[in-house]
Amino acid sequence: MARFTHKQISAQSGLSLATIDRALHQRGNVHPRTQHRIQQAIADLELMQKAGLARGRTLYFDVIMHIPDRFQPLIREAFTRQIASFAAFRLQLRFHFNAHLTAEAINQLLNRKAFHSHGIILKAACSDELNPTLESLLRQRVPVVTMMSDLPGSARLRYIGMDNVDAGKVAAFLMSRWLRVSRSHIIAVTGSRDFIGEQERIQGFQREMRQFAPQHQVSVVAGGYGIDAQMHQSVTQFLRQHPDVDAVYTVGGGNPGILRAFAEEKRQINAFIGHDLDQENCALLQAGKIDALIEHNLQLDALHAFRTLLEFHAFLPATAPVAPYSKINIITRYNMTA
Repeated sequence: MARFTHKQISAQSGLSLATIDRALHQRGNVHPRTQHRIQQAIADLELMQKAGLARGRTLYFDVIMHIPDRFQPLIREAFTRQIASFAAFRLQLRFHFNAHLTAEAINQLLNRKAFHSHGIILKAACSDELNPTLESLLRQRVPVVTMMSDLPGSARLRYIGMDNVDAGKVAAFLMSRWLRVSRSHIIAVTGSRDFIGEQERIQGFQREMRQFAPQHQVSVVAGGYGIDAQMHQSVTQFLRQHPDVDAVYTVGGGNPGILRAFAEEKRQINAFIGHDLDQENCALLQAGKIDALIEHNLQLDALHAFRTLLEFHAFLPATAPVAPYSKINIITRYNMTA
């Protein structure tokens, strides 16, 4: 801990110098959540120190994401690894991850960062409540880019990630070829109908299933926000009402919960396609519980996000045209790289 000053830890965590001093020197009671924020800030500083940052102007970028716990290390690693690509600057990342972020909580975070952030990378459920805040941030020269799920109609600079409609189409193509039964009932599972990215994947999947294999039925199961226990509950309830379900396309997280629901109801899964190459999904893929994962290069997304924010401030020359959607990759247990 001695490698970092109280001021650095304060800036990284968003906590006061007095709180940092009291926690690090064990003076008085400090809430466990506050202790966790400090330890995470120190861990983030250590990661960024290892990235070999060059001397230069310090720029603070805030990564605010409504994502489940299992996806957080993947995002954190992708962003910290890309810092070295911008060695002329000293990029400081502050991560704000939570599996239960409401629009109100995100608005509070955005407003807190308005005066001391050079840019915000945001993944949030679609809500009109966020639009006035994003407009205000832009007026204050605090740019916002969205990742993985867009906020169309807002003042964000651009969306960064894969074409989610096309990702759903890819899943439909695979599903239609892999199902070896004359008629199947597929559930397309989404954590929430509020995430534009997830809904676009569902739409692409439904559209192409009607094209490729109209004999199969597709039902949407929503709820759970990618959290295992909640996904288990949602899928279990649907399975009990529909005894013919035998295939899964899941556009978010909570796959262990989904698999547990099928196992407890003694249901066979003829094909299971998911998203994201995180540690949890890699294990399920290797074990043969998932047939394929659809993913894209998160490190490239991080690079595009940094570049977009730096170009906004004219720290880098503008590139034209804007970087395209991220390339969609299909991962099976035979071509896993993570």
